Amino acid sequence: MKSYLAVDIGASSGRLMLGNVVEGKLRVREVHRFKNSFSLRDGHERWDIDGLIGEIFTGLEKLRQEGLTECTLGIDTWAVDYVLVGPNNEKLADPISYRDRRTAGKITELTAKIPKQDIYERTGIQFLELNTLYQLYAEEPERIRQAEQILLIPDYIGYVLTGRRVAEATNASTMQMLNLREQNFDRELLNFLKIDRNQFAELTDAGTYLGELQSKWHERYDIPACHVITVATHDTASAVVGTPALGKNWAFLSSGTWSLIGMELPEPVCGPIAFAENYTNEWGAYGTYRFLKNIMGLWMVQEIARNTDYKYSFAEMADQASQYPPFRQLIDVNDPRFNHPGHMITEIQDYCRETGQEIPGSIGELAQCVYGSLALRYAKELEQMKRMTGREIDSLYIVGGGSHVAMLNQWTANLAGITVYAGPSEATAIGNLCVQMIADHELGNVREARELIRNSCAIEEYPPQQGDTSLILKTYNEIISNK
Repeated sequence: MKSYLAVDIGASSGRLMLGNVVEGKLRVREVHRFKNSFSLRDGHERWDIDGLIGEIFTGLEKLRQEGLTECTLGIDTWAVDYVLVGPNNEKLADPISYRDRRTAGKITELTAKIPKQDIYERTGIQFLELNTLYQLYAEEPERIRQAEQILLIPDYIGYVLTGRRVAEATNASTMQMLNLREQNFDRELLNFLKIDRNQFAELTDAGTYLGELQSKWHERYDIPACHVITVATHDTASAVVGTPALGKNWAFLSSGTWSLIGMELPEPVCGPIAFAENYTNEWGAYGTYRFLKNIMGLWMVQEIARNTDYKYSFAEMADQASQYPPFRQLIDVNDPRFNHPGHMITEIQDYCRETGQEIPGSIGELAQCVYGSLALRYAKELEQMKRMTGREIDSLYIVGGGSHVAMLNQWTANLAGITVYAGPSEATAIGNLCVQMIADHELGNVREARELIRNSCAIEEYPPQQGDTSLILKTYNEIISNK
């Protein structure tokens, strides 16, 4: 029986998940889990990248102690952040988080020199200040000159493990620096940033063999032999692979710290409406595109929990939210003020006060405000996608941690008027595992992978309930338009 290991690291936690196919069913178990966060060091919010790599070896040692001698391994993480590697093959500094404030105002500065529409036509990627394009624009010029290589987080981890450098395409596309027509880094953007093409590694597709663990790691740790595969290294790309969708008329929602709602398409959609609505065309696995919208997700609920010293679990917060009538207070979850506020609860309350709404006070009211506003935003974006793509959407697959919030799932089904399917919550790790299995010829393609997932995982169904939601949608649109 072959063993596959997903190293799946998000912005708040990471995990190592071991997968096997047993009697036609995918069996997945957590081997090791650890926390992840950034902290203020040297004037910037930085990730502890060495600490994350150390956690990977801790998980591998656990597996070896269990008797595992060999496995295939794939790595996925969040997008856009990078490590600068110097001439001595060591990082120049710990990577800076996308939530660092150094990119504030950089879109305005950069697009005063290169028009927004030109960048969008070249890249098809939405404008977010966290994009790698603006991070590199804000980077210290001397650091750029010193860097022999610029590697995104999962590519850097893969490099440390194997000694081989690549730029995996599903993640590289999020940088807003790849040219859709040339299928490579855009030359004008590189020239503008004074970056040489050779400072980026070769673009590599998901499912490509990367290499074996370097011998020095076996000398330092008692770990299994690992055959590293470059999976869909962007966590959303892996989550889409791990979405157990049927048919053609479906959309996905990867619901976690961020809510990524979109469609898997064979071609990008870069028209004027997509540009105006700031939609993105990230490259997907196996020649697809993730046409999607970034929405501020459960980050807001996580911050409410933090503001109350984690007095309530997320399940308790959802339970308390259910005790209040829905849609009493509505906010634009994508307002930049919620990206990294000093105090999320105060920010939500100020928004409601400024828009003439009742001010939420209790945990239940605050959580209800966020969940209701998220559901409304999801319904709004599904309608937008139908208009832009000319395709019908009759089902929405919600994967990730947010798939457990039944109330949010049902409200989304009601407002969008479509059936919602929720689960699996570990779709990212599962998608990571499935790419490894396809590369290893245990699965033939993504269709087979999704059939395996449907036959192996519990998936909840939420049919839309009858009721007139037009007034709620109208009120929501008025609030976000007038803000």
